[in-house]
Amino acid sequence: MPVNESGSDGSGSGTKGAPGPAPEEVGAMYDRFGDLLAMVLGGSALHVGMFVPHGEHAPPTGLLGLADLAQDRQTEFLVDVLSAGLPQDARLLDIGCGTGGPAIRLAQRTGGRVTGITVSERQLARCEARLGTSGLAGRVDFAYGNAMRLGYADGSFDAAWSIDCMPHLSDRPAGLREALRVLRPGGRLLMTEFARRGTPTEAETDAFTRLWTSPPPTTFATLVGEIGEAGFHVARVQNMTSNIALCGELMCVLYKERRDAIEQRFGKEATAHTDPLMEPFRTLCRNHLDYYLLLLAKPEG
Repeated sequence: MPVNESGSDGSGSGTKGAPGPAPEEVGAMYDRFGDLLAMVLGGSALHVGMFVPHGEHAPPTGLLGLADLAQDRQTEFLVDVLSAGLPQDARLLDIGCGTGGPAIRLAQRTGGRVTGITVSERQLARCEARLGTSGLAGRVDFAYGNAMRLGYADGSFDAAWSIDCMPHLSDRPAGLREALRVLRPGGRLLMTEFARRGTPTEAETDAFTRLWTSPPPTTFATLVGEIGEAGFHVARVQNMTSNIALCGELMCVLYKERRDAIEQRFGKEATAHTDPLMEPFRTLCRNHLDYYLLLLAKPEG
């Protein structure tokens, strides 16, 4: 917070040795620094915002906790979208299941049986550890699996989702065709995907491909064309770009804040690799990266 003109920190008359500011001093601070406050606090009202709704369990008090809360909200929202109209005891596939939290939540919320796949052995171990404490060992399983070459029979699943996995694929059309193949007729695929907006710089594109371990993002038109060519019908499209814009900001701030801890854990080579990428990634997310939810349907018959 900016100090007032007399050098007081504005801590109030109850603080020992720190007289409260005069009204004129408060006014002078806002006259001089009000616009600065709006740049770091938000200019809608110049008061603390409700980042966490009342009644949330274990409300976060830091940026990383807020990021966790946002991920949990996203998971709940995606469960709501995919679960509408699912049959009882649905067979569900999580393509790119990460560390297993969303797959477990999907099983809890729907009552279905969920299979999650990942190409990360470390993630797979985390999945199994989570599953062991979930009480869902009979309804959830995890396996090592390639999204572009799924090891399941045709029509094995009632529905599937792929949360931020498709961006990693070197052959997205192959991933879409495989998802279509393992779904029953009328089955649905919920996916999230990035799309390029405008013309990012080479540094911005490079930051995305290296930080995300992905090919460069395509245009939304290219994505929709590949979806149609794979054989899916688009049932729903939702623009969620504001989320990736905020995510880019938060990632950059948290990286700078926790850089020393990151270097201590992962070594100087990791920070030397990441340091030059964070700012162009941030500007890419802000200016050139869209983010979409798409609910796709496999035709009947």
